[in-house]
Amino acid sequence: MSHASEPGARAEEAPTAASRSNGRRTALPSPVLPVTAALRAATGHQPRGPLAPYGSGERVWPGSPQPLGTRFHTGPGGVAGTNFALWAGGAEGVEVCLFDDAGAETRYALAELTHEIWHGFLPGVAPGQRYGYRVHGRWDPWSGARWNPAKLLLDPYARAVDGEFTLPAEVYGHVRDWPQQHVADTVRDERDSAPFVPKGVVVDDQDDWGDDRRPKTPWPDSVIYELHVRGFTMRHPGVPERLRGTYAGLAHPAAIEHLTRLGVTAVELLPVHQFAHEDHLLRRGLRNYWGYNSVGYFAPHAAYAASGTRGQQVGEFKRMVHALHAAGIEVLLDVVYNHTAEGGERGPTLSLRGIDNPAYYRLPPQDARRYTDYTGCGNTLHVVRPQVLRLITDSLRYWVQEMGVDGFRFDLAAALARSMHDVDMLSPFLAVIAQDPVLRRVKLIAEPWDVGSGGYQVGAFPPLWTEWNDRYRDTVRDFWRGSLPDMRDLGYRLSGSSDLYAWGGRRPYASVNFVTAHDGFTLRDLVSYEHKRNEANGEGNRDGTHDNRSWNCGAEGETGQEDVLALRRRQLRNVLTTLLLSTGVPMLVAGDEMGRTQEGNNNAYCQDGPVSWVDWSLLRDPAWRSLFDLASRLITLRRAHPVLRRRAFFSGRAQGTRGLRDLAWFTARGEEMAESDWYAPCATLGMYLSGRDIPQRDPRGRPVRDDSFLCLLHADPEDTRFRLPGAAWGDAYEVVVDTAHEETPEGAVHAAGSEVPLTARSVVVFRVRDEPGEAETAGYGPG
Repeated sequence: MSHASEPGARAEEAPTAASRSNGRRTALPSPVLPVTAALRAATGHQPRGPLAPYGSGERVWPGSPQPLGTRFHTGPGGVAGTNFALWAGGAEGVEVCLFDDAGAETRYALAELTHEIWHGFLPGVAPGQRYGYRVHGRWDPWSGARWNPAKLLLDPYARAVDGEFTLPAEVYGHVRDWPQQHVADTVRDERDSAPFVPKGVVVDDQDDWGDDRRPKTPWPDSVIYELHVRGFTMRHPGVPERLRGTYAGLAHPAAIEHLTRLGVTAVELLPVHQFAHEDHLLRRGLRNYWGYNSVGYFAPHAAYAASGTRGQQVGEFKRMVHALHAAGIEVLLDVVYNHTAEGGERGPTLSLRGIDNPAYYRLPPQDARRYTDYTGCGNTLHVVRPQVLRLITDSLRYWVQEMGVDGFRFDLAAALARSMHDVDMLSPFLAVIAQDPVLRRVKLIAEPWDVGSGGYQVGAFPPLWTEWNDRYRDTVRDFWRGSLPDMRDLGYRLSGSSDLYAWGGRRPYASVNFVTAHDGFTLRDLVSYEHKRNEANGEGNRDGTHDNRSWNCGAEGETGQEDVLALRRRQLRNVLTTLLLSTGVPMLVAGDEMGRTQEGNNNAYCQDGPVSWVDWSLLRDPAWRSLFDLASRLITLRRAHPVLRRRAFFSGRAQGTRGLRDLAWFTARGEEMAESDWYAPCATLGMYLSGRDIPQRDPRGRPVRDDSFLCLLHADPEDTRFRLPGAAWGDAYEVVVDTAHEETPEGAVHAAGSEVPLTARSVVVFRVRDEPGEAETAGYGPG
């Protein structure tokens, strides 16, 4: 994740009027600076005066502390109503606030407190009811206490949200525009935020899943497709306009048809938890498009619903999952449990900050006014705390059991694996996941790093977990742009990254192989731009990485030079072929299979428009259509051959009756690679994958046998010739893919030991024939 961090430098330490008593810091009443009439005029700050008394508790029955959140059900005496339960360990009081359609508010005090959970049952409150909480407590920012009952708070367990966060000054717990900005976060804002914030919605649990069946695709057979719910269908001509950009749009047959024709087995959805747009984006007229700014971990993002936002979004999401499952496609969610949209000490008060700030967030022990930031986004959830760990695991189980999803990709997962400071693979979060009977059975993908010290953890996560393998990304990019110093790293990446994952019972599918992702260049831009063009983000092109590892093929950006365009398309075919035939789990990004461009923007997190949306008109161009056809054919080839999706690492040792290796590497001379060859500068490599001795059995216990394949990768700018392995390895070699051509010619077969031409910067994939007498001596390819 490389979205922008919270703007502005950390404020200097404020002078305080605090005194120390019995080792505990005790603040004088806030604000710490006198609120003069002049300051009120300058900031627009108008205190409400004394807080209104607690709402009436007469209508509130005791209810139950379990489950957290809201549940509509039949209460005592057969009376229907809703139970409200909120964990707020350090609070002095909690009010549940109900809102009618006109926005009028009615408050009810929750008088029952059980194990730090405030709870009550409200008779007659039905699904569709909008609500929020006001939480009372101390205002002492120096100790981390930031309670402010003037701020309406979103229930962290709300399963539906109505409205959007717009972030005016009223939604901040402190006076945002206080003239002395270095102490602004210490001055409590008394203005009511309720008119300016979304509300939680009571949801009806009666939803029949009917005949939904999970595909349960094994990891080795998986092909992941990362997509954005909104961006995937906003320009799709086959999806009705009213459904574009919604869960219903993704569930539409026209959208699903593309996925099934391509052949992917799972969609990985960019964040669909309810999220908020950052203030600095709203001020520039932009929005958070990616969604890595969560505020509600149980609610599907309301803006992606076509059917309504008073609970209808829940059913719409479930129907989307059902439709994808019916097509054999799993649903994985990209989840952001490492931080929230509340940001640092100068961020808004939307939910957890106002419920119990020091309990939910990591605060530096020596300066609890601030936030520990391992995420680059202003705050970090304190996952070691039981209530935070419960919030996350309850959320995960909800999405699996009630919403039907099949797994998760954890953004900045190293932040979740930290104990008190260091990343710890025995941390409470990882331990809880490993033993949970629901979560340990779903797909778990780690983004194995964060921005803190020691945060880079590629290859370190325990069994059950797969990881985004950025070592694969960087190596493949470097090879095809001609910047790889030798072949050692490429050999590991193509064959499952055993140097990273062959420990503790992990398998090759622990590596999620990718060359592009939502952040960074698209595949087309990777071969078209060497420099980012992020000016539209409004940050002076300072955002986004400078380390793109890209090559523009001779011209920067869009061009009409036919030779450059032809080379770019060949490079795209090279990268797709490399990715889809490597051992591990391949991940594609929506639109890469048909040449989507972001016009050089490598950090389009705030671009909710055509630059980020999939351009379906590309499929009408024969050149891009052929790229889609190649991707589909490669996925079909992968699905048909278990040697291309191995469940165990290669041994590299001689075995079987022929005494051949299950994985062998060849030079262009047709000789097996010697140790010295791995260290020599080279741009040509042959990889032989033997299907004769695969270490796995079918469901009946029979050995699995498959064809063998020879893949020749040639990244040199000049044509060359490659001598095929001798008769011991196969009798003949049949071409199945040749990226030198838009369409691979059929029927070309070459004898063992013969020389074949390789076009500059191309891949040729052969199926090995063991039957004698089938080889043709005719040459193949140009030159």
